[in-house]
Amino acid sequence: MTRYLISFDDGAMTFPEEELPAVAEASQAVVREARDAGVWVFGGGLESQRASVVATDGTVADGPYPETKAVLGGFSVIDVPSREEALEWAARIAAACRCAQEVREIMPDPTA
Repeated sequence: MTRYLISFDDGAMTFPEEELPAVAEASQAVVREARDAGVWVFGGGLESQRASVVATDGTVADGPYPETKAVLGGFSVIDVPSREEALEWAARIAAACRCAQEVREIMPDPTA
């Protein structure tokens, strides 16, 4: 099986505040479905956009970089047999979260 990162841009979830409980429940339902299907690995929303960038020499700077246009708002990692199945899960997540999702294949662990 292959792992996929399904993520969304911070700020992509644009719906009225009073709809947050319904969106949260729908999102949690998709996670339960993915767990029940045995494909869920890990996921979550990011608490804040405060990031630190650690350079190759170990120095630390506040980030993300100012020229960054898209900032990660949340993500899911699933383990499925095909990209098509990853896209199906991304569609379920997109509907629940009410925002578009980006799907990327994660390279295999070289030590596995």
